[in-house]
Amino acid sequence: MKDDDVIEVFRLQAPVWEFKYGDLLGHLKIMHDAIGFRSTLKEKNYTMEWYELFQLGNCTFPHLRPEMNAPFWCNQGAACFFEGIDDSHWKENGTLVLVATISGDMFNKMAKWVKQDNETGIYYETWTVQASPEKGAEKWFESYDCSKFVLRTYEKLAELGADFKKIETNYTRIFLYSGEPTYLGNETSVFGPTGNKTLALAIKRFYYPFKPHLSTKEFLLSLLQIFDAVVIHREFYLFYNFEYWFLPMKSPFIKITYEEIPLPNRKNRTLSGL
Repeated sequence: MKDDDVIEVFRLQAPVWEFKYGDLLGHLKIMHDAIGFRSTLKEKNYTMEWYELFQLGNCTFPHLRPEMNAPFWCNQGAACFFEGIDDSHWKENGTLVLVATISGDMFNKMAKWVKQDNETGIYYETWTVQASPEKGAEKWFESYDCSKFVLRTYEKLAELGADFKKIETNYTRIFLYSGEPTYLGNETSVFGPTGNKTLALAIKRFYYPFKPHLSTKEFLLSLLQIFDAVVIHREFYLFYNFEYWFLPMKSPFIKITYEEIPLPNRKNRTLSGL
């Protein structure tokens, strides 16, 4: 963008899988977040969002392939930037609201940061894992998803001098609750030629009920198997940053929240925003 451009920044939010299920997941507050930009000089709109490149289910659970000993993960994530804002998509069941106005110079600096961020964080992580729902509870693993990218971008814009409006902003978080996790190893140490065959089988058995494309009967049976593993036996195998961890699950086991996280305050008052 030209340095003297005036660019509006929009908060975008819509239900996950809206293209398939409409507002169904919106009622559960399972939302997807993105950022919109409008260039005054170009008179064009743009959308930027951090996506699981192979859809949420594939990023959360692996595929078990008969020809492969190890689970096959498609958990890559990346920021995508494209021209246009699909107004109806964001407005119909979600949010499209102006949150800040920045200069073209600030946008260009943010764009360089986005490229660096894209090259640093390459995987998508659905779960936030902590010891309990209590405030200040020990946090074992942090999620790395679309909302976290939006929050990082807002923080970067504030660091560059952006002034954000005082409006309420909420984000979806999916929690698992467990005791202290146990490190199990990476793909090679668990599933390689000298790996732990008993552990490898246990991990694959755990992930088996999460396979896609099930009939109604298979889906209901899988739910029972998942309930038995996670709630009755209190077990969960987490794949995080290319490593496997065992989570000793505890009540309430899993929870979806829609938490308010305020827009950031301007970090550097010496910068002239526009």
